[in-house]
Amino acid sequence: MALKAQVLYDFTAQPGNNELSVRQGETITVLDQTVGGGWIEAQDSSGRTGLVPEGYLQVGGGGEGGRDSWSEGGASVSTTAEGWDSQAFNTQQAEVEDDDCEWDDDWDDQSVGGYRGDDHVEEEGGASCRSTSGSTVKISLNKFPFTKGPSPEVFLLAKPPANSRDRLSVYIGEVGPVWLYPSAPLDCLIADPKKESKLYGLKSFIEYQITPNTTNRPVNHRYKHFDWLYERLLDKFGSALPIPPLPDKQVTGRFEVDFIRMRMEQLQAWMIRMCRHPVVSQSDVFQLFLTYRDEKEWKAGKRKAEKDETVGPMIFSLVEPEAVELDAVEVEQRCELYGRFSRSMEDGVRELLNVGHTHWKRCTGPLPKEYERIGRAFRNLSAVFTCSKYPGEETLTDALTAAGKTYEEIAEIVAQQPQKDLHFLLETNSEYKGLLGCFPEIIAVHKAAVEKVKESDRLVSAGKISNSDRKLMNQRISCMSYSLQAEMNHFHSNRIYDYNRMMQLYLQQQVTFYQQIADKLRAALSQFTTL
Repeated sequence: MALKAQVLYDFTAQPGNNELSVRQGETITVLDQTVGGGWIEAQDSSGRTGLVPEGYLQVGGGGEGGRDSWSEGGASVSTTAEGWDSQAFNTQQAEVEDDDCEWDDDWDDQSVGGYRGDDHVEEEGGASCRSTSGSTVKISLNKFPFTKGPSPEVFLLAKPPANSRDRLSVYIGEVGPVWLYPSAPLDCLIADPKKESKLYGLKSFIEYQITPNTTNRPVNHRYKHFDWLYERLLDKFGSALPIPPLPDKQVTGRFEVDFIRMRMEQLQAWMIRMCRHPVVSQSDVFQLFLTYRDEKEWKAGKRKAEKDETVGPMIFSLVEPEAVELDAVEVEQRCELYGRFSRSMEDGVRELLNVGHTHWKRCTGPLPKEYERIGRAFRNLSAVFTCSKYPGEETLTDALTAAGKTYEEIAEIVAQQPQKDLHFLLETNSEYKGLLGCFPEIIAVHKAAVEKVKESDRLVSAGKISNSDRKLMNQRISCMSYSLQAEMNHFHSNRIYDYNRMMQLYLQQQVTFYQQIADKLRAALSQFTTL
């Protein structure tokens, strides 16, 4: 018998995204629950098929067996731990029978005979692998992280999972609400990339050695292990914290020395940013990634992470602020403030990246050629002067030749300079572009919660929720606001540190750059006699 699902909220499909529009209260047929990324493939009563957010559906019986529920317009949201544990709000992906299958897509393996993308890529921005049962698990390519998330209503009234034990403490510091930072900062070093193989050499991949400062014991991971960690962090914290995307996957040239060096550098930067976050760095899944002892512990921890219930908006159920309760108006004001800042900063970062990339191209293209042309012109003129055979002009012709060589040397310095100063500037801003790209979705979750709390008086009057429910909603939106404030304070403190460091390194290199040029020009000048 086909599995049915009750639609909890209206959902309008976006053109070109293979989505299915559904209406609240409608019953649809579930075709595939293993799509992943928070989506379910379904069919409506008219026979149309497409993707629907799983947070908008209650799959199976739902609402039976005497469960308490909050009902609005015929839709039912369970407010019990059992209700949360149902498939209605379960965002984990289907677990495949072969535990190692999800590492077997060709995005990180080089097969004999070349890359076979048509076997694994479903569409641009998504890849898949086949399980032994024949189902397909969709794996995001990190292009557009956390595009659509579940409704914050899941958190506002539903009870948190019974087994949740980790709490996220927020206390009031000098700058306002802040996360509780660990006593000893976490750090790690990625090094020693090695080309490894499996299946008797049929598949090859690069494995990196990662050594955390807490254990000083190295662990080995491939790029797709980083990808798995990113997906888990995004599922768990994406509603509350910006989880920046990993460096893009690459199909060709993955074993070239320069690419391996660049990727290791980018993975190092990503891991450092995650290590610096007081919430992410102390999470079980991140600690597992850095400290697992053997394959058995890794696989057990992986399964546990994939079954985590405190994901999406339910992450706010772990937040414990040591502060007074805020009202919805103040929460909304802070959302607007943070939204405006993140948008403005994103515009500024984008402009700096555009200018930086343009300047890099100029420094490695036309600008060195201009210096080379000046140098050749001086040397050609020196050759002409030499032809005159006029006595006593050797000093001038030698000086002109030296000046020409000086400008040719300056051309080499100019071409090499972007790697010394612009590289770090652009990499840092690229990181922040990824971070800032996460904030619109985070702000949207908070705004949606504010709108629902604003409706609480009407819902109480209509008898759809109780006064205790309304009080609970106010408490929880206050928790959400404190988590957002703590995250923004963490972001600002890191921003000040990172941009100070970035500008110091950039300007130091610029000073050295112009000093080199000035020294060479002075040396060339000294060879010309004063009349």
